[in-house]
Amino acid sequence: MNLVERVQAILLKPKDTWPVIESETGDIPSIYKNYLVYLAAIPALATFIGLSLIGVGGFGFSFRVPILTGLVNLIVGYALSLAMVYVLALIADALAPTFGGQKNMLNAFKLVAYGATAGMVGGIFGLLPALSMLGLLAGLYSIYLLYTGIPVLMKAPQEKAAGYTAVLVVCGIVAGMIMGAVSAMFSGGGAAMTMGSHSGGDVEIKVPGSDVTINTAKLEEAAKKMEEAGKQMEAAQAKGDSAAAGKALGEMMGAAMGSGQGGQPFSPDTLQGFVPSKLGNLDRKSIEARSDTAMGMTFSSVTSEFGNDKGRVEVKVQDIGTMPTLMMAMGAWAQSTVSRETQDEVEKVYKKDGVAIKEEYRKDGSRAEMSMMLANGVMIEVSGDNVNMDGVRTAMNSLDVKGLAGLQRKK
Repeated sequence: MNLVERVQAILLKPKDTWPVIESETGDIPSIYKNYLVYLAAIPALATFIGLSLIGVGGFGFSFRVPILTGLVNLIVGYALSLAMVYVLALIADALAPTFGGQKNMLNAFKLVAYGATAGMVGGIFGLLPALSMLGLLAGLYSIYLLYTGIPVLMKAPQEKAAGYTAVLVVCGIVAGMIMGAVSAMFSGGGAAMTMGSHSGGDVEIKVPGSDVTINTAKLEEAAKKMEEAGKQMEAAQAKGDSAAAGKALGEMMGAAMGSGQGGQPFSPDTLQGFVPSKLGNLDRKSIEARSDTAMGMTFSSVTSEFGNDKGRVEVKVQDIGTMPTLMMAMGAWAQSTVSRETQDEVEKVYKKDGVAIKEEYRKDGSRAEMSMMLANGVMIEVSGDNVNMDGVRTAMNSLDVKGLAGLQRKK
């Protein structure tokens, strides 16, 4: 059954379709690759276009999420929504005995993946923020899909299906709040969007000014890692080891973000070696090199402050190349070309010598920022207070950008 036929069947004839789904062979990575990778993109893309390209307006008020911020939210939200399906499947599987059902992780994953169809398809209403309530109604229909699927896939008695569904929905709301908080960590007229497949199985998503290619082989690899972490979390929960269960959940989230797929992170000491003790006529006031691990993801960064009595410049060097998904998100602007100017501000994104560069500054010289995304996953950010754009460019040129770009990552 192809994608469109499956969507139509589960939405229009759920009671007839669930037994078919229950009998199908396959595994979790194949459901990700052949179904969820497409369905989860609908709300992510529609919300980006609705909030960043069309905007919200009424009663003399209008608002748009900046395009670059919108791209970050699109990619991170998309990755985390894929992870949340697996988390909810783990919960559905764990709840089965409580409601007289049978534990079966594959069936639990099928229940959540196909049960979420209505909510994901309803995400198309995000194209017009004024119609977002219709998307909520579509999400409510997904609750009905779960209710009809529980007796078939989890073998729970019909009379306990309502309670099973209610608990699973509450867990989904909590998971959604967590996903929103994680997404916020990385956030800083109509338009067309297209989706397509390459011969190699990759999925390409195009939005104005940016193309995003999703490597489905990497997605399958991430799904297998999430599955492995899920088993570890289940075993830890059975033993009452909350610390191990939390660690496994973090590894699962890290797998969703592609942790480690890009190789080993550069050490903070390595990055610090490329930050000088002086930038032009600005002395270095402080420097901090650190490595942080959260949710199965490791970050290396160096932050340094330079200044004198006339101005202040901050230099930040971050290594985000170990996680392809995070790199796509935080560096989403690197795929765009932007030239925007208002009465007070200027924003530009362009490429020079193959390196993506972003410049943002106020015309009165009170604030300026410049970022570079290097091919090896190192991102350099220089920002200045009471420093104009020329001063920030001079500071960037004082850094050993070629040396940073030449760093080779170990696999």
